[in-house]
Amino acid sequence: MLEIRHLTKKYGEFTALKDVNLSLDKGVFGILGANGAGKSTFLNLITDNIPRTEGEILYNGKEILNMGSAFRKKVGYTPQLQGMYEEFSAGQFLRYIGSLKGMKHKRCKEQAMELLELVGLRQVAHKKLGSFSGGMRQRVLLAAAMLDDPEILILDEPTAGLDPEERIRLRNHVAELAKNRTVLLATHVVSDIECIAEKVILMKKGEILRFSSPTELMEEIQGKVREYTGNFEEVSRYKEIYGKGQIMRRRAGFVFRAAEEELPEEFVPVDDVTLEDVYLFYAEGREETGKAGSQEEREEEKAGSQEDRKEEKAGSQAEEVETGKGESE
Repeated sequence: MLEIRHLTKKYGEFTALKDVNLSLDKGVFGILGANGAGKSTFLNLITDNIPRTEGEILYNGKEILNMGSAFRKKVGYTPQLQGMYEEFSAGQFLRYIGSLKGMKHKRCKEQAMELLELVGLRQVAHKKLGSFSGGMRQRVLLAAAMLDDPEILILDEPTAGLDPEERIRLRNHVAELAKNRTVLLATHVVSDIECIAEKVILMKKGEILRFSSPTELMEEIQGKVREYTGNFEEVSRYKEIYGKGQIMRRRAGFVFRAAEEELPEEFVPVDDVTLEDVYLFYAEGREETGKAGSQEEREEEKAGSQEDRKEEKAGSQAEEVETGKGESE
């Protein structure tokens, strides 16, 4: 059990992480938030890569600072940015990481091959890392994090820069590796965690907004997700008003999908609420978009938008009447 109590990190006057309290047992925990939300800071505090300002981190009731190397042996970590030795083969790289972890040579060599098999790279274990694609490199790093059977696996943006196929493959590997251990996976890509996370930690500006299962989070905003279908100019206008939401193209036309407490009556409720909607509702605030922030401004914009549509409709009807008159004359 990993317990975080009142964890805070400050850089001068800036608070990067504020009073975080969590209890994490076995399973996959997705940490979801925009860039700058505090995800990497949170993970770096857990791995003790940076000093905390306040708070405690306990593992099975013991403070990790007091555990020292005994705690670090229980952690497998893939940072957001990690260099690799291009001239090393995949097998050599894993053996090198294993030696840094203090593993015995024979066991390290055996487990390196087992893990490369697990992530689908055993056939290229002898090839140099410089020839690997981004997805293959990420799988090597995942295997490296798993050396010496860590009880806690920490992955910071593990799918960054991967194409969709590689992203899915890596996600499946994480789900397989999550058995009987605690996995923390930080990302700003919802699809990375929506199928494999037992619970989601939603972060914004260094604070925890929500900590719950994907199903519970989606139920929370049921009835608040709506769509408007129209031409591109209309849906773009609503995107300008609300500052968050998605513009999609469907057979019926362009659709603006938003998750808001209040939306105009022409927006149609949807039943298929997704974790992406949850993310937009809680984590993607107007402050990040640079749009008008006050409720009054938004109401004025909505009213203006509705008036514009009424005027367009009236103008169109007037043109039809004049056309009809011209034809009859």
